[in-house]
Amino acid sequence: MRNVLVLLVALFGYTMASQVSYEGYQVVTIKVDDPLKLQLLFQWQEQGIDFWDNMNSIGRPMRVMMPPNLVDDFPAFLREHEISYELTIRNVEPILEAERKVQMERRAWSLMNRASGRASNFTYYWQTPEINEYLRNLAAAHPNLVTLDLAGTSYQGREIYVLRISSTGFDGTKPKVFIDATIHAREWIAPMAALYLIEQMVLHPDQYPDLLSCDWIIIPVANPDGYQFSHDSNRMWRKTRSPNPGSTCIGTDGNRNYRYRWGFAGISTNPCSDVFLGSAPHSEVEVQAVSNELTKEAAGVKLYLSYHSFGDWLLFPWGYDRVYHDNHAQLQALGDTVADEIYRVHGRRYTVGNSAILLYPAAGASDDYAAAEHNIQLAYTVELTGGGSTGFDLPPDMILPVSIENLTGMRVYAQYIADNY
Repeated sequence: MRNVLVLLVALFGYTMASQVSYEGYQVVTIKVDDPLKLQLLFQWQEQGIDFWDNMNSIGRPMRVMMPPNLVDDFPAFLREHEISYELTIRNVEPILEAERKVQMERRAWSLMNRASGRASNFTYYWQTPEINEYLRNLAAAHPNLVTLDLAGTSYQGREIYVLRISSTGFDGTKPKVFIDATIHAREWIAPMAALYLIEQMVLHPDQYPDLLSCDWIIIPVANPDGYQFSHDSNRMWRKTRSPNPGSTCIGTDGNRNYRYRWGFAGISTNPCSDVFLGSAPHSEVEVQAVSNELTKEAAGVKLYLSYHSFGDWLLFPWGYDRVYHDNHAQLQALGDTVADEIYRVHGRRYTVGNSAILLYPAAGASDDYAAAEHNIQLAYTVELTGGGSTGFDLPPDMILPVSIENLTGMRVYAQYIADNY
């Protein structure tokens, strides 16, 4: 094992940082039967309750993680308000330890194979240095299809890369699709799904003429600091890693930081909260990087997608409040077509709808920003599949199935955009 660790450090500079322990943390699955109870639940975020799912609509199960100091008080609250619940995970830490073991073993095997000239693989979650190396190599090997640019740098100085894929050199003859992924650090399937989509288009262009009927602008890791921190130190980290003046708590929720209706609803002004909106709209350099690229390309962008996890949702504006977008009918119809094809091919059912009405209001999200400020009529948040009872801890063996399902959906989106624009 020591030789494996030496190899990891030598190839990519990995460090074996100490991990935040989730010993004694428990997960319960709950159902809420009325909106008032849902609002009461929101208040527990400030106390340290971590909502693993989006806070779903009435009557749908959601998983929440309790720190050890609340394993008595929070269930007592649920019983008092007649909110049904069941214990789903008795102790979170062993699950995370098992994930780390698989990650280490598969990464070591992959890096040894890569050192001998074999291709990388999708059997484990890549870290930021691996992703960046992959993108650089891909662009260098396929200059006829791929252009790699620097969208910006993170607070801690990591590259935020934007990949452009076009079979016609972005000559303006094809509509554009813009994708960003991984603004929420712990949602590890998001960058992997984006990378798989990229790989299929670039390495197998003849198999995907429907995809290449559009031009693509893709930012696979929009929050590299948070993403790397979730690998190195805290698996459940969600936010950026910028400091907050006057607070010891770090980071802002990038998907509450976009300026359209910033602070309207579904946010927290507490810097310690996972949904902290930030000190000002676009305060985060990571949000600025995505915004700048979207502004640069917006005139030709006909479809905007933001990859998240988890929950099997295709969500669209508006998210800031329970109001319909003027283009609601087209958004719903296209989303339904995508969801139907994923279900037909793979048997997994995605739910489609307005995010605030289907789930709950949350202002400052990127899809609202894309729709409002850049007039992109087709904007969606793609909530990819999670890991059953383990939530964000989607088993590595599910990376390929989920990524393939997403690819199926992307082909439907692309064909529709090419046919209609």
